[in-house]
Amino acid sequence: MKIALKEAIPEFVIFGLKEARACLFPGIFFAILLASKFVAIPGLPRYDFIFLLTVTAQILLLVFRIETKDEAMTLAAFHLIGLALELFKTHPTIGSWSYPEFGYLKIGTVPIYSGFMYAAVASYLCQAWRIFQVELYRYPSYWFSVPLAVAIYLNFFTHHFIGYDFRWWLILAVAVIFRRTIVRFTVWRDRQRVMPLALSFFLIGFFIWIAENIATYLGAWAYPEQAQSWRIVSFGKISSWFLLVIISFVIVADLKYVRGKKRDMIVRDGETKRDLQIERDEPKERAPV
Repeated sequence: MKIALKEAIPEFVIFGLKEARACLFPGIFFAILLASKFVAIPGLPRYDFIFLLTVTAQILLLVFRIETKDEAMTLAAFHLIGLALELFKTHPTIGSWSYPEFGYLKIGTVPIYSGFMYAAVASYLCQAWRIFQVELYRYPSYWFSVPLAVAIYLNFFTHHFIGYDFRWWLILAVAVIFRRTIVRFTVWRDRQRVMPLALSFFLIGFFIWIAENIATYLGAWAYPEQAQSWRIVSFGKISSWFLLVIISFVIVADLKYVRGKKRDMIVRDGETKRDLQIERDEPKERAPV
């Protein structure tokens, strides 16, 4: 028991340090949000201050090779996807949330910096994938994962018009499609850990919800119920982030698959590599004595 505890403590500490490293860009982004609440530059609106500092941070991450060009391109794609959703959700006829402050760098009702919130999720996924040497086993075919991601994204728009939100059906579809998918990652000393992928979706979504509470408290944006004074973000938003994480993950995973297929980073259903359970549990043949 003492040996197990002696090994578990440093592994837990290293896991926390690696998670912090994977959250570098999200951490920088939240530090900028915090700074913007207390630092005011005459003539420069707060939203523009956030955008300029965040772009500077992105450039520095590239210059110091903390982030690769491919990862930066992935983040840019998520920035655009996020802006499209923000433009729709903040439209006066929808009003899901708002950015009440003035800014020069705005598109309609949306400050351009808002796309970085979605890019921060993608940044975490890309960094964690590399730092923890993530591998996926029994990952579903493109024919299931991509249409699911598209359906999730469209549902964020369509439920305002058709009057029905399919999120719980989509969550059920996630549970079915990813029911056999396992994520394997290395924390310390080449000892690999496994986790059901759907559980990792929930955990990431939960921690983003916590970050969202911090962001709204710092005035990054406001929900209608927070217009007069800040209050905790609805627990129902966890399901929204859960689904948004899946969109992010599917894009990142399939990009990793295309670029890293030769390295067996993802083993899809129906492919020839042996099942993870067989790899873990199959007894090894002993050499003759």
